Amino acid sequence: MTRRAAIAGVAESDLGVTGASILQLQSQAILRALDDAGLRLDDVDGLATTGIDRFPAVQVAEYLGLRPNWTDTTFGGGSSFEIMVGHAMAAISHGDAETIVVSYGSNQRSAKSRRLGGVMNPNQPESQFDAPFGVLNPVSFYAMAAQRHMYDFGTTEEQLAEIAVAARAWARLNPKAYRYTAGPLTHEEVLASDPVSTPLKVLDCCLVTDGGGAVVLTTLERARDLRTQPIVPLGYGEASTHHSMSQVPDLTRSGAYESAHRAFERSGLSVADIDVFEVYDSFTITALLTIEALGLCKPGEGGGFVADGRLRPGGGLPFNTSGGGLSYCHPGMFGLLLIIEAVRQLRGDAGERQVDGAQTAVCHGTGGILSNHATLVLGVDR
Repeated sequence: MTRRAAIAGVAESDLGVTGASILQLQSQAILRALDDAGLRLDDVDGLATTGIDRFPAVQVAEYLGLRPNWTDTTFGGGSSFEIMVGHAMAAISHGDAETIVVSYGSNQRSAKSRRLGGVMNPNQPESQFDAPFGVLNPVSFYAMAAQRHMYDFGTTEEQLAEIAVAARAWARLNPKAYRYTAGPLTHEEVLASDPVSTPLKVLDCCLVTDGGGAVVLTTLERARDLRTQPIVPLGYGEASTHHSMSQVPDLTRSGAYESAHRAFERSGLSVADIDVFEVYDSFTITALLTIEALGLCKPGEGGGFVADGRLRPGGGLPFNTSGGGLSYCHPGMFGLLLIIEAVRQLRGDAGERQVDGAQTAVCHGTGGILSNHATLVLGVDR
């Protein structure tokens, strides 16, 4: 009951504007990830997925003809998939399953199902504190966090813009990125883009695309005999702080501090030991707050930390090397794509954007309105 888990395969579905159904995107990603590992559907006895209205694991299993022994449908928003990998690690360790697929798919752009709106459910008790102010959900809430960070620490819109500029620079090295063919982005273009919710502008906000992905986990022993280099989950942590922004303990200090601390403690590593950072960037402020929470700089110093271009290719800190949710893709929940990119970096499969000698990576998922956090530390098999 002490078997170690390893990631043996990863893949995306089609991305961008696909015209495919959610189940088609899920099946694309799963079959591609299994092929990446050198496995077949018959090898899968565990399935973790979310993003479908009713019985997501049952629906995906039926669509693919699977009868899994173990399923997980945890919904934590953008952090769901880091959480699921943590659960899969435990399931493999305990012998509940031998080979688990973590998958996701969304056709939100083709289906035009993504909308800015008010508080989602007026029957929730905390909505009485949010709804009267006409918020755009979720961007107005993230804008509140940005405003507070600016007020407390002197962070500027130009510093936030640098995060979007760096993401575009990485995306131009990634042929799968939605903005791969777009030109370099400048601070002036970010600042001149249409305002959405002060101080956030269109280019401070993530993409809205179709897409999905899958990650295949199995025992480390078995993974060593498969097609690709095993990537080992070394540490994992999660934390939840609130649901409504009216209940948030601190707009500038998220639960990422706690989830990152737990993940590093379990891994035996510190932030200084990490070669690649893949961080949820639903908005530029999301990335900035997570940079501070991971310990890359002190609380409140994120604006100055990113301002010198260190997040860009060649800048010294490999950060969101796929282009992130700001320029690569963002199919509703982006956390699984963070893991896929980290695995590629650690296997040396990232092409032009490859980080030389990458041995360790951190993936951090953010769910809800800075509500739910999960941090995953990965390393090559030694």
